[in-house]
Amino acid sequence: MTIKKFHGITAIILTAVFILGTNGFAGGIKERMKARLPQINALKAEGSIGENNRGYLDFMSTQKPQAKLVASENKDRETVYKVIAKKKGSTTENVGRRRAIKIYATAKPGHWLQDDKGSWYQK
Repeated sequence: MTIKKFHGITAIILTAVFILGTNGFAGGIKERMKARLPQINALKAEGSIGENNRGYLDFMSTQKPQAKLVASENKDRETVYKVIAKKKGSTTENVGRRRAIKIYATAKPGHWLQDDKGSWYQK
């Protein structure tokens, strides 16, 4: 994991924790996301998943390795995006799209990304 990616994810999580308070934040979302990160990165490196233009993970083929893991990550991302959207007076969709832009900037070569028109490409 790159330092920039870690800091980006940490910034989102810390913002949400600050908004909700440390005791009220979705039952350990920070810990769950941090624990999943090595597996998520491995799936990205092998080309099984990519980052879509809405700030979520998508599968790159009909085969869906670690489907529960990816679904859990997307659910937690949605929770974080909702919290940030509420605080900023925005929408979950806008927060996710802004996050996608940050993810693209730190994605590693070979990772799959979806552009704003919906086309997939490898960085």
